[in-house]
Amino acid sequence: MTDSEKTTTATNRPERSVRYGGRELQTLVGHHDQNLKLIEDQLGVRIVPRDDQLQIFGDEQAAQDAEDLLQRLLEIIRRRDTLSEQDLKYALRAVQREAVDDTDALLAEPLLVTPRGKPIRPKTAGQMEYVRAMVQNDVVFCIGPAGTGKTYLAMAMAVRAMKEGSVSRIVLTRPIVEAGEELGFLPGDVMEKVDPYLRPLYDALIDVIGADRLQRHLRRGTIEVVPLAYMRGRTINDAIIVLDEAQNTSIGQTKMALTRMGLGSRMIVTGDITQVDLPASVSSGLAHAIEILEKVPGIAVCRLTGHDIVRHDLVQQIVEAYDQAHTNSGASQRRS
Repeated sequence: MTDSEKTTTATNRPERSVRYGGRELQTLVGHHDQNLKLIEDQLGVRIVPRDDQLQIFGDEQAAQDAEDLLQRLLEIIRRRDTLSEQDLKYALRAVQREAVDDTDALLAEPLLVTPRGKPIRPKTAGQMEYVRAMVQNDVVFCIGPAGTGKTYLAMAMAVRAMKEGSVSRIVLTRPIVEAGEELGFLPGDVMEKVDPYLRPLYDALIDVIGADRLQRHLRRGTIEVVPLAYMRGRTINDAIIVLDEAQNTSIGQTKMALTRMGLGSRMIVTGDITQVDLPASVSSGLAHAIEILEKVPGIAVCRLTGHDIVRHDLVQQIVEAYDQAHTNSGASQRRS
């Protein structure tokens, strides 16, 4: 906003105003006022810093939205002394869909801090509920589209639990749905063949604890990454077990995985029931398990949505476009 625009705008009576402390303004407005410009563009308001307050000009509802947003952003800054671009964009989306309380997640304490100094915390209301469920229950199912943090937060919670001493190890597993002819064409022994299918689990762990620390845990056996087929016949005590991509398990495989829990163990099961790669004749064990176990005490089911996507901004739009296309296709088929 230019100085002349601010002067012209400020001659009118502001709809709202938000007070800030002396050192908070620079963090709030951003480099070259980029944060304020983004808020103004998205909410259709003008925001003018004056004395110890931000004056908001615009229609009543837009100004109210801007005031709510700025108050929440100031809370984040007072808690953390910083404000990331991602947090600003999520808070904006929450206000625009009239869910300002969703920004409570942005005030949550980090689950842990990565070796690079990056705090890992829930970023949405759905993710916060997921974290709460993992703390309070021994078995948690989490379903949702790509980018909602299902696997990443499960890894973070598992690592935190091991650091705190509530479990002594972590076991991560995935079904290898492509097992068969395709694996035969890959070089190496069985574990080398399945390694590409387990790689996303390694990638998440490297981000959470670092490559060197991961290698030490793998050598000691305190972290284990295995194909689901290798879980049969085992009883796993004092561990957090994470079953990833569970939509690609059969009903029998899901039952087998869930019954591996021994004394002192907890389990987190993640998947996207809209992305099942099983043959048409095989029912997804994840969907079946949720249907029959959701009301069992000690078991929680969390359902994340497109609003919980925390990857690149376009990922949310891509997921929503596919969902809309699927809905339109179903409606078209019903009419025909």
